Amino acid sequence: MTPDYVLFIGKKTLLTAIYVLLPILGSGLAIGLIVAIFQAITQIHEMTLTFIPKMAVMALVILLLMPWFLDVILTYTQDIFNQIILISR
Repeated sequence: MTPDYVLFIGKKTLLTAIYVLLPILGSGLAIGLIVAIFQAITQIHEMTLTFIPKMAVMALVILLLMPWFLDVILTYTQDIFNQIILISR
């Protein structure tokens, strides 16, 4: 196993994690920005006003994108197992 191969596996792992987490974190960021603008306009500074919409939207994104998440993670896992077979030869 060469250092280049280890870097390749690490890069593939990080990209897979980014692909899965980006929609969830992006939706949380967008809702947080919208709620912050709403709070700035109305001058209502309630902590639950930011927490509950973020959690609801992030849960909805997870539920809607779960088939895609599973596809990405299963493809990654199959690639890793195939690479293990190739290395062991």
